Amino acid sequence: MSLHQQVTDEFERRYGVKPQAVVRAPGRVNLIGEHTDYNDGFVLPMAINRATWIALRPRNDRVVRVYSIEFKDAAEFELDRLEKTPSRWVEYVKGVAWALQNAGYVLTGWDGVIAGDVPIGAGLSSSAALELATARAFGVTSGFPWSAPIMAKLGQKAENQWVGMNCGIMDQMISAAGKDGHALLIDCRTLDSQLVPLPPNTLVVVLDTATRRGLVDSAYNERRAQCEAAAQYFGVPALRDVTMEMFEARAAGLDEVTRRRARHVITENARTLEAAEVMRRGDAVALGKLMDASHASMRDDFEISRPEMDKMVELAQAHPASYGARMTGGGFGGAAVALVRAEVVGEFVTIVGERYRQATGLKPAIYVCEATNGAEVVG
Repeated sequence: MSLHQQVTDEFERRYGVKPQAVVRAPGRVNLIGEHTDYNDGFVLPMAINRATWIALRPRNDRVVRVYSIEFKDAAEFELDRLEKTPSRWVEYVKGVAWALQNAGYVLTGWDGVIAGDVPIGAGLSSSAALELATARAFGVTSGFPWSAPIMAKLGQKAENQWVGMNCGIMDQMISAAGKDGHALLIDCRTLDSQLVPLPPNTLVVVLDTATRRGLVDSAYNERRAQCEAAAQYFGVPALRDVTMEMFEARAAGLDEVTRRRARHVITENARTLEAAEVMRRGDAVALGKLMDASHASMRDDFEISRPEMDKMVELAQAHPASYGARMTGGGFGGAAVALVRAEVVGEFVTIVGERYRQATGLKPAIYVCEATNGAEVVG
């Protein structure tokens, strides 16, 4: 049964009537552009065909009452008395309400049923999917116009300031603004974005290594500090402003580690812009080579990979159906992403999954993904 049907049926079961609307918002995978976001650079994610769905009806008061099928858990809160409670899924819903009201939106309450199939903890942004689906739900009941960049910023604010997770803008932006068949080139400085078509006859495969990110704050903060130190050395606001020519002319003055960190960001920005260009030409081979180069840079210059991840990427790259593969996400575990010939994707999934299991003793989760629309009202 589809999630659309599940949330509709559960809504009828709980409330005795059909929902007045159904909304959905997708998770995402980043094709290329890693650790470029906080350096004011470029990222190239796509919205995937795994999403959070909400069936709902407006209320005539300022109460929000929701049930999560996934967590088998009900929650209720008043828009006039928003309070943080110990961490639960509903804090993301509350956080969006808080961010919208702080931005001046006048909200109406609603009853809703939520379900999702974005894997939690796999680096596919289940939290952004829930935030943007919630924003869509409030848009339906409260009647305000939809602006993808504005809603993305408010979703990010909810996650940063209400939930307390320090994420960049990419996850919310792609969940808000994705389009069927396309990735989205996002300028993280201006939030300008451009739709870029996926190469024909290709599918994107997410390969969850079954290792969870130990993206310890210290390692992340250390790399941010190294990037900021390098930008200061070059006399620019962020590494996004350093060209390869500037880097090669002056990099010798940096210590070796900071030099490698900066080189990753500068080359990754260039790779991301080039990836958008080759995708516009439908060149899957060139895109795959850029993904391979991105992984090598994250492994060697930014040092955020781990042996299981390198093995997964190596196996994916070695399969004849694969154009290229790389780690995706913050690092130190999580998932890889591969660009694969559509007609032999089943064979790719079976062989790479089995060889990874043999090599590591871990059972991977593998998701074949298509690019879908961002947050939308679907019924």
